[in-house]
Amino acid sequence: MNASSAAAVNGAQDPAATAEAFVSARLAARATPDYPGVLPTSMDEGYAVQEIAIGLYPDQIIGWKVGGIAPARQAELGAHRLAGPIFARNNWPIEGDVVVKAIEGGFTAIEAEFLIRIGEGVDPAKTEWTIEEATAAVDAVFIGLEIAGSPLSAINDLGPPIVASDFGNNAGIFVGPALTDWRAQLPAVQVESTIDGVSVGTGGSPSLEGGALESVRFLLGHLARRGRPLTAGMLVSSGAVTGVHRIHAGSDFICDFKGVGIIKGTVVKAEA
Repeated sequence: MNASSAAAVNGAQDPAATAEAFVSARLAARATPDYPGVLPTSMDEGYAVQEIAIGLYPDQIIGWKVGGIAPARQAELGAHRLAGPIFARNNWPIEGDVVVKAIEGGFTAIEAEFLIRIGEGVDPAKTEWTIEEATAAVDAVFIGLEIAGSPLSAINDLGPPIVASDFGNNAGIFVGPALTDWRAQLPAVQVESTIDGVSVGTGGSPSLEGGALESVRFLLGHLARRGRPLTAGMLVSSGAVTGVHRIHAGSDFICDFKGVGIIKGTVVKAEA
């Protein structure tokens, strides 16, 4: 019995063992059939695992994903968004069709998103931000794709603290072209996602609670409180504007940012 299994049996939290199990599974492209430990019940418990996992993962953070928390759970959890790190090895430019790698037996989804780059001058100690201040911290906005991914197939079904514990269920981003006038275009661009020729969702920045810039506002304060402030050049994957669309090896997809650009890709089995 490994440490994470023993913790689960004994009912004791062992965030270090859980973090190690997730990181090793990710690096090996190996599915984790069950949660590797006791399920966290609060966002703080989820982020405690995430912090340890960040220290174990052999790469540097270049940005953060932001995901929504269902309204029914926001009061209980004391949050309306959650965050997870994006690592340098999982940050890809879009040069033609993209290839998404899915852990067999794990979780993989495509999410059409606006990727927001942070500019200079962010106060690293500032923990409370207005939407106007957050908007002023933005340097550029790109169309893009977040790959939601985890070794744990049921991660999204188990709730936000569990999602937070495994890097926010992030497996990388594909960065497309920049919006030429992001202040005007961000609230206006319509997006449609298609898998294997079937439309699976439509939306835009207004589909997100408070819009894409609310994700920036949340993240600026959240990360400052964690001692990991956003810095110039970091990217914010601001939320799934057409939905979280689960996908498997062998499928093709299209994310059409109307009038701006189209992202096309296919999914293959991940290898270590």
